[in-house]
Amino acid sequence: MVEAAAGRRSGTSRRRPSGGGERHRQQQLHQRLVAVAVAARVVMFTTRSTGAAAGGAGAGATVTGGVAGAGAGGSGGRCIEDLFDCLLGVLRALGVTWAAALPQRQPRPAPPRRVAPVSVDTRSFASELRGIPGRIAGNGACAVASLYTMQGKKGVNQDAMIVWENFCSRDDTIFCGVFDGHGPYGHFVAKRVRDLLPVKLSADLGMDEGRETATSNIKSNANELGSPEHIDRGDTAISYEAERNGEYPESFPALRTSFLKAFHVMDRDLKLHKNIDCFFSGTTAVAVIKQGRNLIIGNLGDSRAVLGTRNENNHLIAVQLTVDLKPNIPSEAQRIRQRKGRIFALPEEPEVFRVWLPKYNSPGLAMARAFGDFCLKDHGLISMPDVSYHCIREKDEFIVLATDGVWDVLSNDEVVSIVSRATSRASAARVLVESAHRAWRTRFPTSKIDDCAVVCLFLNTDEASESSSSMANDSANAVEVSSDQRTATIQLSTGASTDVVTGLVTDRNDLCVVDAVAKPVTHVDSPKDG
Repeated sequence: MVEAAAGRRSGTSRRRPSGGGERHRQQQLHQRLVAVAVAARVVMFTTRSTGAAAGGAGAGATVTGGVAGAGAGGSGGRCIEDLFDCLLGVLRALGVTWAAALPQRQPRPAPPRRVAPVSVDTRSFASELRGIPGRIAGNGACAVASLYTMQGKKGVNQDAMIVWENFCSRDDTIFCGVFDGHGPYGHFVAKRVRDLLPVKLSADLGMDEGRETATSNIKSNANELGSPEHIDRGDTAISYEAERNGEYPESFPALRTSFLKAFHVMDRDLKLHKNIDCFFSGTTAVAVIKQGRNLIIGNLGDSRAVLGTRNENNHLIAVQLTVDLKPNIPSEAQRIRQRKGRIFALPEEPEVFRVWLPKYNSPGLAMARAFGDFCLKDHGLISMPDVSYHCIREKDEFIVLATDGVWDVLSNDEVVSIVSRATSRASAARVLVESAHRAWRTRFPTSKIDDCAVVCLFLNTDEASESSSSMANDSANAVEVSSDQRTATIQLSTGASTDVVTGLVTDRNDLCVVDAVAKPVTHVDSPKDG
């Protein structure tokens, strides 16, 4: 009997979960039915309300009311659709898997990113530049210069170079420069500066009005800042005292003003450019204008210009004409730190000082001045060049402009020696670049070879000057443009479009760069290195 009772109790206990489970399923089914009924009731009520609103909006003709109802009920239809989605989500959460679901509304595709197209004027201007006689922007040579560049092992070649004879339609004037791009879009920045900087410079040089005012502004600002120290570059000592004593030509103050303003306008052009992102990209620049025996050099960054000349013993020596504007130069470091920029070297390269943002270890720029790099323009990086002058003497033979890919592995004396030993002037730049590549493989076998670009400008070449002048005599084209209330005739050796030159002249009134003339960098400030 006890066993039977126990069996009944145990059987009852086994049947209780079964009965309880049945009741639980019935409760779930009841909840689902209630939820479906509530959902249907709400949908019916919402549909009727929307239909009534549409009918009220369409009081009049039946067809007109239908159209009006469709227009007025557009938002109502969207609300119904959203309500269905919400209710179906509740039903799914309750486990009603048999409910027919509406198709999910597909998200709207994101609009395609708009890329500003290249204007017709820009393309035509580029083609006009390529067709200018006496202008070389790639590997080649002319009677007075040779150019060569070679890609390294870091990716696309970001170096650019140019030689422009008959510059500003003057037989005795030559423009040349090298540009070392850096960052994701550095190759675009370097090429744009190569193409536009000489045009902006020639447009300003063609304007004679207001020269005295601009020059007086520079002198007054220089006096306010105090007399700067000498820029000692070996045989070339440059100072404002020399200018006051008449050692500079009368045209030098105007040329210096043109350099300062052209560099400023060029940097602003990069900032406003729609197709080139210059926030973390930029370029250095060493630009030289040779006008007769006068040499004006504008330096921005760590590319370099070196003169090959003879000393008293008639030995060929190297004279550095520019200062590598590195962040560890005291005057440059002071300006950067005052603007909250940071300067330090990485442990793996303790000799390379870089500029960093105040709160982020980026971008690590290895120069104190550059075009572009607008992430650092509020923290001490500037685009104002160090402008210097050199009077060409009889013993001066050539000038070498090169990017840091050459100077990182070759000294000034080695560069001058290699150029002087070249079999011909036309091959001098190529021989120098190839020597630099061999030096990279020998001295830094585990490092990636940097891009190299070289311009060799030969001096005291009367015969070469005559031949180059006769070649470019027919290319002068006077473009008359108006700027505000002034009218200037700009002599360009390019057939540049009027719109382009007008844009350059419009920038003429912006002389804020003149108000920021700083003390020139001296070799005394420059840290001693190998």
